[in-house]
Amino acid sequence: MNGKPRFWLPSLADLFFSCAFLRLTLSSDTWLLSDADTGYHIRTGEYILHNFTVPKYDIFSYITPSLPWVAHEWLSEVIMALVHKFSGLTGIVIFFSLLIGLTYFVLFRFAQSLKCDFLITALIVLLATASSSIHWLARPHIFSLFLTVIWYAILDRYQYQGKDRVYLLPFLMLLWVNLHGAFVTGFVLLGIYLIGNIRDALFAAEAQSEMAKERCKKIAIVTIVCLFASLFNPRGYAILLFPFQMVSNHFVMENVPEFRSPNFHVVLPFLYLFILTLGIVAVARTTLNAVEFMLVLLFAYMSLYSARSIPIFAIIITPILVRQVRVMLQKVNNRTANFFRQRSENLELTDASARGHLWPIVSVLGVSALALNGKIAFKFDATIKPVAAVEFLKKEKIRGNMFNDDEFGDYLIYAAWPQYKVFFDGRSDMYGKTWGEQYLKIANLQPGWERTLDKNNMAWVFFGAASPLSVILLEKKDWQLVYADKVAAIFVKKIPENRFLIDRYPDVKPVVLNEYGVP
Repeated sequence: MNGKPRFWLPSLADLFFSCAFLRLTLSSDTWLLSDADTGYHIRTGEYILHNFTVPKYDIFSYITPSLPWVAHEWLSEVIMALVHKFSGLTGIVIFFSLLIGLTYFVLFRFAQSLKCDFLITALIVLLATASSSIHWLARPHIFSLFLTVIWYAILDRYQYQGKDRVYLLPFLMLLWVNLHGAFVTGFVLLGIYLIGNIRDALFAAEAQSEMAKERCKKIAIVTIVCLFASLFNPRGYAILLFPFQMVSNHFVMENVPEFRSPNFHVVLPFLYLFILTLGIVAVARTTLNAVEFMLVLLFAYMSLYSARSIPIFAIIITPILVRQVRVMLQKVNNRTANFFRQRSENLELTDASARGHLWPIVSVLGVSALALNGKIAFKFDATIKPVAAVEFLKKEKIRGNMFNDDEFGDYLIYAAWPQYKVFFDGRSDMYGKTWGEQYLKIANLQPGWERTLDKNNMAWVFFGAASPLSVILLEKKDWQLVYADKVAAIFVKKIPENRFLIDRYPDVKPVVLNEYGVP
């Protein structure tokens, strides 16, 4: 194959983008909306746009006095609110699908620039992409995945190729610190590259030592400028402490599923990526430099500590694996290896002839046209979210304090705030241990759960239809079931304020569960 430009031919990077984008936008499932946190992010952005201020205290819960709230994702939420205003949840899904596609497009280009075997590079990026999909949701952390790839590529190319673009990092930090709390990843990477270069400046050969000293100086200056840039946010220096407060919050880390360690009893592409990393590092242990060693050690630990860190680990490990495999392959010289090497080089020549990114452009335009014509539309899945139950609530206007499932709270904020305020929702970091333990006590029927309901003057309960709490409330004479479907149940306490509901819905039947406790 010659290198003649072919505008109709997709590059492999184009395919990474298009496959991810089309998988997320043309699928019949609601992958990106499987977490209702998306809803409260949209409403937060709307609040900011309407009031021209970033809230410092909770606006969604009825808890008084209002809890202090660090809305550290405010810029992401404003963007989400604007997208939602003009295109609804369908626009939200398309926007985040686009951002995800771009993230792994850039990651492949980054890995490809390391000049390893084309097929091996593609397989490593494919495994990293599949591993990252565990946390693909229409939420602000997707901005962090995209910015991590760009930030990392700038540092890596400066370190190993001498391409000096580090002056861009303060501008990226100014954006990142207002988009998502994972901006701290940028500082972690700067710190690792700085320490690695200090080590080389002290112990490497003279020529390498001089280059390392120059890199130390520039990275140190950039780090300081980034630190100043990070102060330009609504909370000032306090925002710098937030990520550390989050990871040191034992209630959040132990009780929020996405912060727990990954579950290897289910199929996880991350498991194979991790095993591959262990194998390559074991074989190439003498060729890992100080920067690579620290990156592998820190981000591998983070991924094992919290499943939420798996996408970041997948991004960080990709160029390291590609670089190490390149060194290993250079030592292999036999007929089989040369055959595959030639095949890979031919494919790379074909890939290099692709021009214009036609396929990604057509993918985005095609999906946008389908959305504008109503051929594709996204909304929260009524089979797992309390869509019908919230419509009932909006019609009946139940008064008083409620106890609600936290995921139901997220959806209720999206669909019925400010008509209803919640007891608990997905902002577990804001509620903290004090309110989190009260939530778990009632939800898990721990000793004293009824006293906790009474202490908080809860007049009704909005919880899962098949939950133990709903089952036990059916047996309580002082509670009345007024609504039930396969997703949610609504109970009201038998007090005068709820008499009109009890009289209106005297004979609501609970959902019948099968032998496995499923509706």
